[in-house]
Amino acid sequence: MADVDRLSSLAEASDRILAGRAADGDVRGFEVLIRRHGALMRAYAARILGSNADVDDVVQDAFITAWDKLPELEDLSAVKSWLMRIVNHKAIDRIRARHDHAPIEDWDDPAPEREQPERQAETHSQQDSLVRALELLPDAQRNCWVMKEVGGFSYDEISAELGVPPSTVRGLLARARRRLMTEMEEWR
Repeated sequence: MADVDRLSSLAEASDRILAGRAADGDVRGFEVLIRRHGALMRAYAARILGSNADVDDVVQDAFITAWDKLPELEDLSAVKSWLMRIVNHKAIDRIRARHDHAPIEDWDDPAPEREQPERQAETHSQQDSLVRALELLPDAQRNCWVMKEVGGFSYDEISAELGVPPSTVRGLLARARRRLMTEMEEWR
């Protein structure tokens, strides 16, 4: 009963306090952070990966990395965005591993089963076209686009993550969007 009371009292604590406690080795504080942000991290990983097959592994890897690296986090109040960056990296690493081991055609189809077969085929074809178009982009443009459009990162967050000025991020995104619009013209 004391553990339940302690967890419920920790549930009221800010991310900064929980991250500080977890950085000092408090497992319960880290558990509350996991409960608080785990669903968002899982949804974000699923959007990046395009299927649910690897989501749990990616999120678990992200939590393990977070536990190991938390003492190095300088701004404890930014733990949420930090966790999202970790899951972003882990998901992109998983996609890269897929490219090394399996052709894109073997990926799970993310279209909901409740849709009609014609819609599923159209969605699959459109997704294949987007994946091919994204593969044509230079890495910096592709990473910027995925972080902005899929991850919802701000220009400043992308800038900090990639180590480039915000003006460079804007330029990379503009070029990526132009190229994707050209490549995806048939789907407009």
